[in-house]
Amino acid sequence: MGLGRIVLRVSGTVQGVGFRPYVFRLARDMGLTGWVQNTTAGVVIEVEGEEFLAADFIERLKAGAPSASMITGITRSALPPAGYGDFRIIESADEGLFCPVSPDLSVCPECLAELAEPSDRRYLYPFINCTNCGPRYSIVRETPYDRQNTSMSVFPMCPECERQYRDPMDRRFHAEPVACPRCGPGLSFHPDEGADPLKAALRVLKRGGIVALKGLGGFHLVCDALNREAVISLRNRKRKSNKPFALMAGSIDSIKRFCEVSPDEEKLLLGTERPVILLKKRAPVLDAIMVPEEVSPGNSRLGFMLPYTPLHWLLFNHPQGPGFECLVMTSGNLSEEPIVTDNGEAKKVLSAYADAFVFHDRDIYTRVDDSVIRADKGGNKVFIRRARGFVPAVIPLGGGGNCPEVLGAGADLKNTFTLTKGDCAIPSQHIGDMENPKTLLFYEETLEKLKGLYRVKPEAIACDMHPGYFSTRWAMRQDGVAKIPVQHHYAHIASVMAENSSLFTDGRKCIGAAFDGTGYGTDGTLWGGEFLIAGVEGFERAGHIRQFPLPGGEQAVRQPWRVALSLLREACGGNGKAAETAALIARKTGFLKTLGFRDGHLPAEVDMVIDICGKPDFSPLSSGAGRLFDAVSALLGLADINTFEAEAAMRLEALAASGIEESYPFDVVFDRPAVLDFRAAFSGIAGDIIKGRPAGLISARFHNTVACAIARAAIWLSEKTGIKDIALSGGVFQNEYLFERTAGMLAARPDCRVHVNRAVPANDGGVSLGQAYIARERLRNGH
Repeated sequence: MGLGRIVLRVSGTVQGVGFRPYVFRLARDMGLTGWVQNTTAGVVIEVEGEEFLAADFIERLKAGAPSASMITGITRSALPPAGYGDFRIIESADEGLFCPVSPDLSVCPECLAELAEPSDRRYLYPFINCTNCGPRYSIVRETPYDRQNTSMSVFPMCPECERQYRDPMDRRFHAEPVACPRCGPGLSFHPDEGADPLKAALRVLKRGGIVALKGLGGFHLVCDALNREAVISLRNRKRKSNKPFALMAGSIDSIKRFCEVSPDEEKLLLGTERPVILLKKRAPVLDAIMVPEEVSPGNSRLGFMLPYTPLHWLLFNHPQGPGFECLVMTSGNLSEEPIVTDNGEAKKVLSAYADAFVFHDRDIYTRVDDSVIRADKGGNKVFIRRARGFVPAVIPLGGGGNCPEVLGAGADLKNTFTLTKGDCAIPSQHIGDMENPKTLLFYEETLEKLKGLYRVKPEAIACDMHPGYFSTRWAMRQDGVAKIPVQHHYAHIASVMAENSSLFTDGRKCIGAAFDGTGYGTDGTLWGGEFLIAGVEGFERAGHIRQFPLPGGEQAVRQPWRVALSLLREACGGNGKAAETAALIARKTGFLKTLGFRDGHLPAEVDMVIDICGKPDFSPLSSGAGRLFDAVSALLGLADINTFEAEAAMRLEALAASGIEESYPFDVVFDRPAVLDFRAAFSGIAGDIIKGRPAGLISARFHNTVACAIARAAIWLSEKTGIKDIALSGGVFQNEYLFERTAGMLAARPDCRVHVNRAVPANDGGVSLGQAYIARERLRNGH
């Protein structure tokens, strides 16, 4: 065969992952000449050589690509031979298109080996990295991903780093953040500026202090997780209510001392993303060292991660360190504000929490929190929070490259936004709760960043229908773009459709069960336990939980005891009977303890709240599934008050006994819409509490009841409509017990196909994907 030359255009996550060095070495090994180049559209490769080698090159290119890369497409064209004399990496080019940016990558084993080797010039250097690991998204300003476009541009390479950067046989060949102690970023310590930063920080932690540590995507507040006094001090200082703290351990073996770790969970812990994994606590063992209850109060799980930067690794492995087994590693921020990234801001904001600070001088261009995940029974990732390690990876939507560009503005709680470009969606990292002004600034700065990186100019903004949402009001203030309101629960189901977009073409629909706390309905009431027949053109409300009053509106969300009284009133059939039952329950559990229930005398607030349940002006109607879990939790004395979102429901799930198959009675009115009625269930729950039945049994029976009701209604709708695809979404399905039981019951039916969120959270963090998908598809179809 003769000499040939081919041009390959490779799209996907192929920048910042060692792809060009890999191509360079592959071409050299095969005796091919030509060049490879980063562009704003991906990577362009020209290879020249014997025609059979050029064809083999493509197969080897795909088979051996770096593990952190993701090739989504390769186009090929042939050209006449050019007579290249060698193979080179040439200067990047701006083609006006976009290339996915790599998420930040955890430190690799090779760099850790050098970090621990006293003879290595990067010994104990906390910013060691190579083409296989290190910062990416958090430091890049614009594409293409080259050093001058990152926060490393202010650190000129020393001759030795420059040599490694230029050497095609070196692991740091074209590693953009490459550095060493001579030329790269460094640490500093406050308040003692002259101290060795790491040694000083370790001394503070050893004596039970709290350190504010600047990491990859922002500051963490750090303390010794096995020092109960330190944990309590941090919780008191941060006023973090009962929200669980994230933990970091030095090794898998350390984690296994405190938690049960399955092979699937171990794989997730060791992945390059290094997320926080929610793991089941081990049962207490006499005289064994345990993580204090104050780390994760009333919860059956601990959130653990492994070190993902060299700096984190050194906290556990410094030769002069105390040898910590695990550390609290919680976000450095004021309550409900974004994580702090700037050194000066950290001093001002975090001084009330921290005894000392470890700063560094590598700027963080994009703040990004730790991702939080659990593994389901099949070993699949279940996102609770999608952020570091996964963002800004794209989600394929199909439809080709000429699709409309839109923005999904997201929800108000657990906000994310989603942009679309070509055939993919680009969800942002976790932003937070939009009621905070600093969160809005974070939202806007991240939006501008991702619009720039991916060259997106939205022609429409999809937003929630709720007129009071901060995200909706922000969307409505934007000029020059169309606004497309998308109902909240429809967006939940649409997020599942987006992840399975190839299934929902040509008018195909699904039955969606959207179960969460609260969302604004098309009828102006509060929805939250919904069955929708949904397609890209719209939806029908085909079923819902029977509505009940929320006494005090938003107050009832924060104070579950109010919802419990409302549902007792519904179950008992009157105010007097509800009060009498409440008193009997309160004598058995801690119900109403926050109101000062003593000696069988109900506080005055009880009669008042029961009374206003019958007054619509003070008690809006709701079908919110999350409120049912809140109410049972309150009745069992687990949580009269939610100190953070879903606390009561999480405590109820943690209590559920295993091996229970019974459920409480409930009714389903099979109509359109179908109505799920849980009054009989709450009557049974009240009776069991009064009889002194175990709380774990009651919790399990309640979970079984809700799962049975969802499955029964979904199966009935499937039989009536002939629709076989069933989508489950909404924050209530982050309850592992409910999710596994419901999905299992539906999957056991040979005529049902169950779809769930895999790429984004089922909670409100996934709403923006659904919004963007619906807006994009409607514009594609000319609506």
